[in-house]
Amino acid sequence: MGYSTLLVEERADRLLVQLNRPEARNAINQAMVDELHDVCARLEAEPKILILFGSIGSSSSSGGGAKAGVFASGADIAELRERRREDALEGINIKLFMRIAALKMPVIAALDGYALGGGAELAFAADFRLGTPSVKIGNPEAGLGIMAAAGASWRLRELVGEPVAKEILLAGRVLTADEALALHLITGIHETGELMTAANALADRIAGQDALAVQMTKAVFHVPDAMHPQADMEAQAVLFESPAKFERMQAFLDRKKTTRKKTS
Repeated sequence: MGYSTLLVEERADRLLVQLNRPEARNAINQAMVDELHDVCARLEAEPKILILFGSIGSSSSSGGGAKAGVFASGADIAELRERRREDALEGINIKLFMRIAALKMPVIAALDGYALGGGAELAFAADFRLGTPSVKIGNPEAGLGIMAAAGASWRLRELVGEPVAKEILLAGRVLTADEALALHLITGIHETGELMTAANALADRIAGQDALAVQMTKAVFHVPDAMHPQADMEAQAVLFESPAKFERMQAFLDRKKTTRKKTS
């Protein structure tokens, strides 16, 4: 697709997007931001499941053990160093991550190795996070004289709770894969060679649901508390009139009738 920082594979029901700046450990620079915005535009026009991943490690056959990959080592420090007040107010990364979080269909982040700083915030914007044993995830921005200002300051509190979020944001704690799993920040640990299989299996389960029902559920899930239950009722009103509702429920009733006949 002519991208310089991404590798994209498009399938009927999903888009697989690999961060591809190996020379910079997949640091998120302006070019990657621009290209991810283009990916978002494609998915806004034609909603599909998005799987985001970085470089995937490999097992060593020479007895040296496994080589870890890297999801994203953070924002590009060389670019960050030159940014000023106006750039902060422009919200370069935060606007992108909010756009990714708002995509109609679910977003899956498949993490191997480091997901730090902006890389962690990109992962936090996803609906699901899967990892390998080598995952290291955290926000060390305060050590560089800045803050995690692209979503971590509020998403992380919701994901792992206030005490751990403050350890990560204020004291630079980096979570291991086991720690992230225990906190439900990631929902599964998979060996390196199985990570993308697991991500695609999750996408398969999502794709097996009704797409409109998934989109409505995701949208309602993220509305402010004050908008419930009205938002739930209005979304359900749309779904109650959808052709898929009648087709899927009739198929369920038909299967139930067939099962009863077989057991009687």
